[in-house]
Amino acid sequence: MNILFIGDLFGNDSVTYLEKNLARIKQENKINLVIANAENVTNGKGLAERHYNRLKKLGISCFTMGNHTFSNNEILSYIDNSLVIRPANINTNIGKGYYVINYNGKKICVINLMGRVFMNMSLDCPFRALDNILASVKADYYIVDMHAEASSEKIALGYDFDGKVSAVVGTHTHVQTADERVLPNGTLFITDIGMTGPLNGVIGSDAPAIIERFRTGVFNKAMVSTGDFQFNAVVLSIGDSKPSIKRIHEVCKNFN
Repeated sequence: MNILFIGDLFGNDSVTYLEKNLARIKQENKINLVIANAENVTNGKGLAERHYNRLKKLGISCFTMGNHTFSNNEILSYIDNSLVIRPANINTNIGKGYYVINYNGKKICVINLMGRVFMNMSLDCPFRALDNILASVKADYYIVDMHAEASSEKIALGYDFDGKVSAVVGTHTHVQTADERVLPNGTLFITDIGMTGPLNGVIGSDAPAIIERFRTGVFNKAMVSTGDFQFNAVVLSIGDSKPSIKRIHEVCKNFN
């Protein structure tokens, strides 16, 4: 089974890009299921219902989120009955922290967690949250999106649950890492899948505005960058064959 996990969709154009290219990418990589992190879709923060509906039409099985899960409050009206998974260690009853996909007689449990290092949010322990889910949810495979700032926290979670889950993939930092590997006990791992969005901004936002923030310390609104576009994802091969993980990085010139 080949699962395409798409890194943080950033900006409205990420939806358009998938509408134009996802079928091709799936065919080229013999993909069975698609999962995407969608916390940055609508203008870089949150997921409006109109964008959720467009993505859902593409046949994506479920959507993980992160620190911007509730940045667009439209999500409150539809998250409970949607394919959207919010981080399981956010202390709320709104939405769900995992989703079970039934495919060819197998159950794939997709879990969203959020790291606590540098995140400036009140969060439960992601390690204990994952302990609880594994103890209560029976599935054939477990795929974990660890949405975190610190590489060390993501790597630690990968090693702690090596052999207990099928894959731990990192999101949030928007820069694809080159450390994809199979951990000693068989869990597929990458520190960060990378971002699907603008190539030439600062992790998605217009560079001059972000540079000004760093130089002055004064917050100014940053727009989603335009121009060249990047697609970042991983292919997780699990099941009957030997487990493997492969990075995908594509650049589309002058997408806008």
